[in-house]
Amino acid sequence: MSSRDFEILYKETRLDLEPTSPSLIVQLRVPSQNTISSSSSFSRPSSTRIAQQQSQHHQTTDSEKAYRASNLATASSIFSRKHFAPRAFHWRVLENDTVLSIRAADVYRKHKDRERAREREDASAADALLILNLRFASPLRTSCIGFADSEDHDALFIYVVDQANQLHAIALRPDHFRKRSATEGGLGDACRSYSPPGFGFKHPHRLVVVDPDQLIVTMHDGGILKIDRNRSEDVTSAKQWRETIYNVAGWGQSLRGLVPFQRSQTVRHDKISMELTAATSTAITTMGRDTPFLFTICLDHRMRVWDVKTGQILYTGDILNDKRDPQEVGRWTIDPSQNNLIRILDIGHNQCLVVTFSPIGAGEFKFWKVKANDQGSIHVVDYFPETRLIPPSPSSLDVWTLADFAVGQKPKGPELWTLWKNNTTYRVQMLQTTPRNVSTPFSDGWKGVHAEITPQSAQTSGPCDPIDSTEKWLDLILYPGRFPRSTLETALGMYEKGLGTYREKTSWTNKSIAESLCSVLGFTTTLDRSVNAAGAMDYEQFRGTNETQWLRFWRLLLELDKQRGEALSLVYDSDTGMVWVACADCVSAIRQCSGLDRVYHNLQSPEKKNEDVAALISAGLAFMEGFSDSMFQLSKAALRAELYEDLAKSDEERIQYFFDKAGFWRQVTEEDCSQVVETLGHNFRMLTPRLYEDLFDLITASSDTNSQELVEPFTGLGKKVIVRAAQETIELHWQILFSQLILLVHMEFEGENEDQALHSRFNVGSIYRRLVEALRRLEHLKWMGKTELIMETPRPSDRPSKFRGDSASTRRGSDAMYVITALEGLTGHLFGLPQSNNLPLLSSITELVLDLCAPSSKTELRTSLLQGWLLTQDRVDLALELSPFAEHEAYSTYVQGRVFLALRDYDTAALHFRKASIGLGTPMQNVDRSSSGLLDDTEWNLLHSGLPSYYAHIVNLYEKQKAYSYVVEFSRLALQFVTRGTRAGQRKGRHSRGRAASGAASAPSSQETQPRPRHHHHQGASDGSVSIKTEMLSRLFTASTAISHFDVAHSALLAMEDGAMQKSYLKRLVEKMCEAGQNTELISLPFSGLQTKVDDILLEKCRATSDVLNGVPYHRILYAWRINHNDYRGGAAILLDRLQKLRKMGGGDVDKAEGAEDALDNQVTRQYLLLINALSCVTPKEAYILEDVVSPPSERNNRSNGSLLDNHISSNGGGVRKGADDGGLENHLDELAQKLEVTAAQAQGHGGRKGGEQQQQQKDGRDDDDDKALADTMKRLTARQLHQQQLQQLQQQQQNGGGRRQLATNNTSSGGSRRLLTLADLRKQYQQELDRIVAIQNNQFGFSAEDGDDDDLMDIV
Repeated sequence: MSSRDFEILYKETRLDLEPTSPSLIVQLRVPSQNTISSSSSFSRPSSTRIAQQQSQHHQTTDSEKAYRASNLATASSIFSRKHFAPRAFHWRVLENDTVLSIRAADVYRKHKDRERAREREDASAADALLILNLRFASPLRTSCIGFADSEDHDALFIYVVDQANQLHAIALRPDHFRKRSATEGGLGDACRSYSPPGFGFKHPHRLVVVDPDQLIVTMHDGGILKIDRNRSEDVTSAKQWRETIYNVAGWGQSLRGLVPFQRSQTVRHDKISMELTAATSTAITTMGRDTPFLFTICLDHRMRVWDVKTGQILYTGDILNDKRDPQEVGRWTIDPSQNNLIRILDIGHNQCLVVTFSPIGAGEFKFWKVKANDQGSIHVVDYFPETRLIPPSPSSLDVWTLADFAVGQKPKGPELWTLWKNNTTYRVQMLQTTPRNVSTPFSDGWKGVHAEITPQSAQTSGPCDPIDSTEKWLDLILYPGRFPRSTLETALGMYEKGLGTYREKTSWTNKSIAESLCSVLGFTTTLDRSVNAAGAMDYEQFRGTNETQWLRFWRLLLELDKQRGEALSLVYDSDTGMVWVACADCVSAIRQCSGLDRVYHNLQSPEKKNEDVAALISAGLAFMEGFSDSMFQLSKAALRAELYEDLAKSDEERIQYFFDKAGFWRQVTEEDCSQVVETLGHNFRMLTPRLYEDLFDLITASSDTNSQELVEPFTGLGKKVIVRAAQETIELHWQILFSQLILLVHMEFEGENEDQALHSRFNVGSIYRRLVEALRRLEHLKWMGKTELIMETPRPSDRPSKFRGDSASTRRGSDAMYVITALEGLTGHLFGLPQSNNLPLLSSITELVLDLCAPSSKTELRTSLLQGWLLTQDRVDLALELSPFAEHEAYSTYVQGRVFLALRDYDTAALHFRKASIGLGTPMQNVDRSSSGLLDDTEWNLLHSGLPSYYAHIVNLYEKQKAYSYVVEFSRLALQFVTRGTRAGQRKGRHSRGRAASGAASAPSSQETQPRPRHHHHQGASDGSVSIKTEMLSRLFTASTAISHFDVAHSALLAMEDGAMQKSYLKRLVEKMCEAGQNTELISLPFSGLQTKVDDILLEKCRATSDVLNGVPYHRILYAWRINHNDYRGGAAILLDRLQKLRKMGGGDVDKAEGAEDALDNQVTRQYLLLINALSCVTPKEAYILEDVVSPPSERNNRSNGSLLDNHISSNGGGVRKGADDGGLENHLDELAQKLEVTAAQAQGHGGRKGGEQQQQQKDGRDDDDDKALADTMKRLTARQLHQQQLQQLQQQQQNGGGRRQLATNNTSSGGSRRLLTLADLRKQYQQELDRIVAIQNNQFGFSAEDGDDDDLMDIV
């Protein structure tokens, strides 16, 4: 029969066993009895040894044989405890039966276990993540592995017999699975080895554990060996173990069995002759009594019940309750390899239900009711004597073998689960028995379990596909949870061997698996030129060859994956009601089908109530089966526009737009249309709003358990079950709903007349909207299910918290990271069970997954929170992929801006920030501050506190990115609303908001070198707004300066109210503009009220400049500044300082200036001309400046090193700042001015031109007489009088706040001398400089530099 004949009520979810991180695997050496004294030295390999083993593993996994030994188990199952957590443990036997791998396998943590851990203050008891690999010196007997639980000790007791006939007793505490420190010293006293003497002449066949201190081993001769532990003896003493041997026929029969020629009929197994009375399958039960009973199924097709305490056989009978002919013993002999022939279900009240299975023939089950009495005997009765239960195989076309079965108790009666195998393929079936109906206890029929089907190959790529075939194959192969890395590497190595390109140390071992696949498979494909297309590139041939290579690798991968899925055991967890299938390299969880699952998997024979829904689903799927790959891609593209684009259209317009854009009507044939009509009736009369409501009900959770508080969270294994089940459900729901969307649009436009259209009967637009909304959520979940995240391994806390995150994490390197899906990483904390959950676990899992995928799910997927978490993890690429699913609200819009800001797309980010300003800039109370760590409390205080605070926060974000143009933009916006924000703050009284605004906005940028002002917020919201204004002006100035928007910086500077900050920023602005060469703009800026400060800043820079030929030309800038402000004497003073520094640098000794043709045109002569022209622009009485006189060396050593420019400042201050000088010096200067007026009048009378060189030579004679008279007058001024007057002037200026000239006294207070230079003096010096240059050109050199010319100059001290 076909598997379709069974109603599908359950489906399996397959989980791979690859650890999330290699650091979770702990290697432990189990010492034998001979090496027990040195167990500590071999208990645990060092990290170096583990690394070597892993390296060797990577080098050998390319071999299929090595892959099977390292990854495929020969025995596997799940053991469940009853008293402590972790309760379930999954164990496997690996590496040629030398490794026993054990891990915790709890799906969720029970509430009482969490309360118990909380009482013990055991915070680390949350998860048991470690995988323990116990390595034995000798291979294990896989049939002699047993586990036990104790009510008194929280430990897992393991008993193992190896092929060297040694018994190993291991006790593992929960800390062994949680903390590495628990195994750093090896197993120690937790492992003891013992060589039972009874194994010396008997061969062990099966082991069953009664309790932690008692175990039974069935022997090859039909006897049993009971081993008791005496805990009062020393653990190292052999007296701790006591052996008792029981035989079927007493000692005499047993001894005769040792004589070869007197043996009875035997069966050869594993090089041993097995007696027919040997037990091949065992089970233990107490039936609520103190005495345990051992049930055995022997090779002679009989069941024997032993009293473990006395060793008596209480019952012997055929397992099918039939009478056998003694001559046909060989016909009913059971193979010794059968070990799953009996299961016991305790009922209580000294009773139990025993289910036996006979593998002879087609196989048959028998139910037995066993009752124990007080006299020590038992009563065994056939439960259904008149009924035979022969289980049907999944298919009559193949040979199936019942490999295992399990029994569970349900309210209706016992539930029988069977595991069938056909080579590496398996199927699971279930039968619900009804003991009350004695005549037909199995009338309910067998139910099927839908097995996970390997997906088909990737769709072929066409010329118009947006992605190529390589990307499609990578998405298919690397889908999370589909293939482990070991399988992929092994398949890749085998593929390379087939190509002949394999090397022992391949280059892809250090690459990611995706890079390795592309490197190896891409090597086989080349892009050649076409022969028939005039030498053009043959892309079709390249695409076809690439598809062929990927398809070959895919088939090889599936062959390896089939070996992983070979079933080894079927386990029923009576505590949770969960059913598991333990396979070679995976484990499958059986869960209940949802409503849509049951309809989809039973389309051929649906339930009566679901016939119409099944017809609708069948019509949609059949309609899309005729779509080509290109048409399917076009339809998906049209769907993406509906899902992601905000279309402001009506429902009718959206449907029309989708119909036109998809264009699937081009390939729809008449046959396809007639098939839909045949299924749904003429004019689709079957379609009603109620039918679509039934369809949406199938994808909605039926219980409200997910809306309750979760008190039993899922463990790591439980989360993997949920994620894998969700991936399957998402894919199925998407396939069905997408086909329904296509079918709905097709039927809407299929009617010929308006009255026959669907919209004439019901609202098609509402159905269309609901389908699109459901698909939108599924697309969101699909992205989360296939996207992987790299997380840090959650290590249990076995050290104090201060040691976390130290160098140990650095030493672990990549081992400290593990990979999970975004669905688990972002929503895993929502997976759990409520305390009032009454559903079985296999039903609760389905309900949780169904609620997660439902359009009306109670599990809210807030994209903004997911994106915020991704931004904190530096996964901006993944956050961008989530943008199409973003909510249409202010905070979500803000998060989109943060995403684009992290991508440095500042324009798009600014657009989102401006959109979010209305919502986040509105003052609100009781705001939900969930942000997944994206915002701290300080930043949250800036939101919902007014627009100034909001824009201040945005400014801070852009400043961190050094996007100064956007800092300028949003700073202006913040300043624009500061006044309004101040008024709003005064009305609301938001004192805390003012503090928050200052705190978040005060973080300086990398460009900010000046100190930020401190603001004291004791005036409430008003001061908060003032603080924001100050901060925004500061940031506006900093940003505009950084991008050379000096006009904006100038405006911000003038708006500053803090004098200290204004002065600091003024200096920075002047320096920045000078360094940037923006001298013209600097001079053109008004600097209202700050002109004197600008002059002082430039003056200070000139004072500090010694090299006037290189660097920033501060002298020229200050000269231009003063000339622009009509301060010609001040400009002349700064030119004189530059002239003197040029002469010190030898500027007049060069041949000629740059670009000049005349030798007389050099830097010094040009400076003289500028100086003369500057003084020629003032009135004759003001045409003078003061110059420092260089003292003799002996006198100069006693003076401080003052600047020449300081003396000019002091002497010519009247020209720079009119009205600043007073005192006795002014009287002398008035007298000097009168003399200068006389000289100027004489010069004007003769028509002399200012600054002309020829006029200067003509007036030399007349000027000499005037200069002598003027010199005689000025010499009457004594040095002491001038010095005292200048000191008095300095003191008065300091008292008046004009300490800008304090440096001008450096030279005068030290006794430095000065002299007055008039315009005539400068002309004379200019002429002398020209003469000196001519003399040098004529090779006429003097012995002194000045030749006594200074005697004619006035000396003012």
